[in-house]
Amino acid sequence: MPIHEATLSALSSPVPIDSENARDLALMQGVATGSEEAMRELVERHQNRVFGTIVRMLGSEREAEDLAQQVFVRVWKSAPRYQPTAKFTTWLYTIVRHLVFNESRRREKSSLSDELDDSLHDERQPSPADDLLASEKMQAIQAAIEALPEQQRLAVIMRRYDDVPYEEIAAVLKQTVPGVKSLLFRARQTLRESLTRYL
Repeated sequence: MPIHEATLSALSSPVPIDSENARDLALMQGVATGSEEAMRELVERHQNRVFGTIVRMLGSEREAEDLAQQVFVRVWKSAPRYQPTAKFTTWLYTIVRHLVFNESRRREKSSLSDELDDSLHDERQPSPADDLLASEKMQAIQAAIEALPEQQRLAVIMRRYDDVPYEEIAAVLKQTVPGVKSLLFRARQTLRESLTRYL
């Protein structure tokens, strides 16, 4: 059964609703009733953003695929209890944050290598010197981002790659907006120092 925007009238959300968020909330209401169609659309709307954020946090496409699936499994399971107290994407990023931070800590405890996954390397044959330098620069940027503390790393990825507003990043990281700006400032300083040779 298709999900219509009118179903939002049943939601008493204190959150200002834009058209994108309205659609997400309508879909979540459908997911809560077990609608696979609604879940499919929700995944299609957000899978690129979720996957992109995770792969930039962890540096491995294979692990990012597994974790992205876990994110949407949690969305499915949580839908009956979901309350729209914030934008849907804020809630979604909070799930991503929780899973990614747990995975980062698991990696540290098990002393896994932090080398970049081969799947992130430039697949082109780096014959010209320019291509080689560009590939090396991309790897250096990825490695520098991965070396940032968890909160700084997620703030940089959300802001730089997904253009998420400061207010939403603050809600996901449980920080104030000035706190987020401070995190980003420190992260940028660290990245500049780490990438001096490429700047």
